[in-house]
Amino acid sequence: MELISIEDVRVAADDIAGTIVRTPLLPAPWGDELWLKPESLQPVGSFKLRGATHAVARLDPAARSRGVVTHSSGNHGQALAYAARAFGVPCTVVVPEGAPQVKVDRIRALGAEVVLVAPARRLAEAERIAADTGAALVPPFDDRRIIAGQGTVGLEIVADLADVDVVLVPVGGGGLSSGVATAVKALRPSAAVIGVEPALAADARDSLAAGEVVVWDVERTYRTSADGLRTNLSELTLAHLRARLDGIVTVTEEEIALAMGRLARDARLVVEPSGAVAVAARLFHRDELPTGRAAAVITGGNVDPAVLASALTA
Repeated sequence: MELISIEDVRVAADDIAGTIVRTPLLPAPWGDELWLKPESLQPVGSFKLRGATHAVARLDPAARSRGVVTHSSGNHGQALAYAARAFGVPCTVVVPEGAPQVKVDRIRALGAEVVLVAPARRLAEAERIAADTGAALVPPFDDRRIIAGQGTVGLEIVADLADVDVVLVPVGGGGLSSGVATAVKALRPSAAVIGVEPALAADARDSLAAGEVVVWDVERTYRTSADGLRTNLSELTLAHLRARLDGIVTVTEEEIALAMGRLARDARLVVEPSGAVAVAARLFHRDELPTGRAAAVITGGNVDPAVLASALTA
């Protein structure tokens, strides 16, 4: 299976430059040789805007004019809706029931049509809509264009912290971690790229151990508060992670909540559970990580106010 290259990531960086925010790399207020990459500061509140914008930009103009469709628990849906609006094309987002209402509301606010379905039906419904309408299906992660777009996060980390030793990146479907690992390992081969996922949705850990995609059903993955990390890997993302990821650690629900609170109080960053897992790994699993200067990717800040309030009192 052909993997993306650093050249693909550089092309993506050019495509998205006018739409996304080049987020800063911030030193953690508590020091400890930790820097924070706050993708929560993107216009849609998450890194997903990078891949979605690149994917829409790469579509043939005739295909793009027929619109785009995807399935998403929220962040990719918001990102594709934003990118579609920027290109002036219609967008439909299939959302699994149980997704945070704050994310669903924002997808609609960006002008996209929302279709709610049972979690296990999300992909099939998106494929049906694409077949019926001619809209282009833009997957959340199982796509080379998406992976290349997300890889621009890694490009920026190395540009801003050239001597980075460890990059901590959340793993859900694997698009972000695949892209970041591609960029970081090409530009800073000595740096370790470590994936982080919730212990209650540790399918990537199991997949890497087994050497094949291991699927956790929705009843298992929906136990975690990190809704953006409930998705299983694909063959494409697993191939990237097997080749380029240096390891993976898992964090508990309590650790995720504590990291959210720490980021809100000390770094003044509003972070959703999925976005806090990399910092949780550094705070609570330091002994499992390589030593040195670390960058943690904060993937998003689209958090339900009640969840944030709970984390602040944890």
